[in-house]
Amino acid sequence: MESPIQHYLEQLLAEVQHLGAGVPYGVHPGGREPRPEDFGICLATVDGRVYSVGVADQEFSIQSISKPFSYGLALADYGFDAVDEKVDVEPSGDPFNQISLAPDTGRPPNAMVNAGALAMSGMIRGGGGKSAVRRIVDTYSRSAGRALTSSRSVFDVEMRQSDRNHSLAYLLSSVGIIENDPTRALEVYLRQCAVQVTCRDLALMAATLANGGTQPLTGEEVFGIDVVERVLSVMMTSGMYDDAGAWVSSVGMPAKSGVGGGTLAVLPGQAGLAVFSPPLDGHGNSVRGLETCRRLSRDMEMHFVRAARSGRSAVRDTREISQLPSRVRRTLEEAEVLEQHGHRARIIEVAGDLFFAGTESLVRAVSELEETVAFVVLDLRQVYDAGRLARQMLTDLQHRLAATGREMVLVTGEEAPAFMAGDDAGPDGSAVPVFRGLGEAVEHCEDALLARYGAPPAVTERVLVTDSPALAVLGEADRHRLAGLMEHRSHLDGDIIRRVGQRFGGVHFIVAGRINTIATDPDGERVRLNTLGAGMTFGELALGTSDRQETTEKAVGDVELMVLTPEAIEVLESEDPALALQLWRALTRDAYTLVDRYLREAAVRLTY
Repeated sequence: MESPIQHYLEQLLAEVQHLGAGVPYGVHPGGREPRPEDFGICLATVDGRVYSVGVADQEFSIQSISKPFSYGLALADYGFDAVDEKVDVEPSGDPFNQISLAPDTGRPPNAMVNAGALAMSGMIRGGGGKSAVRRIVDTYSRSAGRALTSSRSVFDVEMRQSDRNHSLAYLLSSVGIIENDPTRALEVYLRQCAVQVTCRDLALMAATLANGGTQPLTGEEVFGIDVVERVLSVMMTSGMYDDAGAWVSSVGMPAKSGVGGGTLAVLPGQAGLAVFSPPLDGHGNSVRGLETCRRLSRDMEMHFVRAARSGRSAVRDTREISQLPSRVRRTLEEAEVLEQHGHRARIIEVAGDLFFAGTESLVRAVSELEETVAFVVLDLRQVYDAGRLARQMLTDLQHRLAATGREMVLVTGEEAPAFMAGDDAGPDGSAVPVFRGLGEAVEHCEDALLARYGAPPAVTERVLVTDSPALAVLGEADRHRLAGLMEHRSHLDGDIIRRVGQRFGGVHFIVAGRINTIATDPDGERVRLNTLGAGMTFGELALGTSDRQETTEKAVGDVELMVLTPEAIEVLESEDPALALQLWRALTRDAYTLVDRYLREAAVRLTY
């Protein structure tokens, strides 16, 4: 099933594509003119999931988007104090190529403007048999997760058009910010700007910063967290140059643009965003890139104020309902159906907050389920908070599932937040089933699977004593003989049939209806152990517990029973000891099967 996030990006691409303003950067090698219609969007999560639409794999020059990564390399090489002596961390409010140095120190205001980037290029040295340029390109490559290259032809044309940058380099040299050959510093800077990347590369580079400096796909630490903290801080205040204030207000993500048409934005702890579209506005920023980031920030709630919490996956576990069976004791036929089709119902346990990253991980888990999964149970009891995006995406998922004949089921706990109300209807008008406990949700799915695949739930059945599975090993005459010794009893909904502590009251055969078996947990709370249906028995286990009832049996709806009382058992043992022996063997076999199943299910039921 297509992810709602992928669908949203496709719609966004189609809507923003129509923006016709802006002019592509005019400096490029002959025959490599940028195409104004090119447009791509990529979103990469910190666990390596990449969503992409449009022109996502076409290479273009990284240009000024290189600045944060070279800044990070210089910080890693020299430390904060040494770098701070060369470049400040203050927003300038000036264009990217403004000549604005501190009058007392000569320092550029920050590393995102050209003067600051030239200062960083002047600091980075070769090492380990690699030139400064090679080390820079390697750093970008490690961030992207693949080998990148710097274009010689792009460098040559940029070098011929760099009089202003050349003058900046000499000015920085004159005040001691660049301590070596200023032309060499300019060449290093232009070589880094000429590195060829794709929209996907930029998204993963952004995700590396979002992930605290660790590349999501390779797991390699490219930068330490202290370096990432500094880089993102400067990007937030200065990455969009003289448009930085409006950017922080409307988008709220550390970002960097490049005249090559790229835009990179970082949602710390959650995701990296990249947009490629060549037409630029008067600030040198991509027109479609700006609008895409604004729309994503608004629609996906990616502003840093809204998405301030941890962005790790909200999905804690995924399992088939056969691994967490309900408390309903099923007949042999029903158990066989559930064993065969239990994989068609899947439980997804969710925990934490459902903002962008949490919602994305949940949407991904549901979207990637096999088409054979007909019921999706979302256990949301450990979700603490959620944004508008969570409700929007859950509603979208529910509609997509319903459109293909599948069902979403919610488990919300005692106090469900408003967005989990389950009042959204699918295309067929059906509402989302909502349960307070996981056991009830599993029971709902089991009943639906039984109805769909050939064994209707026992709740609708009536099973005579002579047809009871517990007595199936006896002959027909013996079954009728036992039935003749039993008392018929009826109970209304909510009646207590047997209470804990009572002496053995006979063997109860359920003819119709359901009965809940209730016990007390260590905290003194009453809990439902299981639900028995027609054709099942209870009461005989009291014989193995000092003739005392260990649980309470409560009617669920109207119940009809046949009871082999203690008095009738005495008559049977006196008049027909052989049949009495056969009866106890049959009940022992049935009880053993029941206890064995309880033992196997006890551990998983602790989560209910």
